[in-house]
Amino acid sequence: MSSPPVARTPRLPSLHPAGPSAPAPAVPPGIRLPRLLLRATATASAVLGLAQTVLAGSFLNGHYEALRAHELAAMALGGLLLAQLPVAALVRRGGGAGGARGPWWPLGGTALLLAALGAQMGTGYERAVGVHVTLGVLLVSGLLFGLVGAWRPAPALSPLSPLSDPESVAEAPAESETEADAEAETMTGSGTGDGGAGRLPRPTGAGAGAVEVTP
Repeated sequence: MSSPPVARTPRLPSLHPAGPSAPAPAVPPGIRLPRLLLRATATASAVLGLAQTVLAGSFLNGHYEALRAHELAAMALGGLLLAQLPVAALVRRGGGAGGARGPWWPLGGTALLLAALGAQMGTGYERAVGVHVTLGVLLVSGLLFGLVGAWRPAPALSPLSPLSDPESVAEAPAESETEADAEAETMTGSGTGDGGAGRLPRPTGAGAGAVEVTP
């Protein structure tokens, strides 16, 4: 007489405790140096831009000697922005995580600031005070935005954990089902020589005839 079939336990994915996450690797020197140079030039440019507002206000208050200092500061600012162009190109070329391309805004922003500074100096020499003041406000605002962006921490490439890797996530259910199948086969006795009928092997040895093992 055959024994009733054994109900199989529902297969559940096995949960493995996640291991400790590895620390993010340090930013390589080839990526760190252009960013340090960008921070230096952006900081100096922002300081000169703020100094320009002070010198312009001093000139409007009647201190006409401040006009010459205002002109020299504008030339120094132009030199800093010109020096920042190749630095921004280096950041764009390889300033991202893992040696990937860096952000585009340092290069585009520097070029835009240079164009605005050229227009600003032109309106100053033409004595177009209204346009000159308006462009000056926009120029200083752009310099401050560039300063904030340059001092943001650089993104670091962190190793992907098994749960964050899409391929590992896709393979995890299949591995879990395989382990669950192996456990179920062990419980039901399949693979032990009985053809998968759900019986445990009959004991052998002394007293084997008096023992009947059923699932």
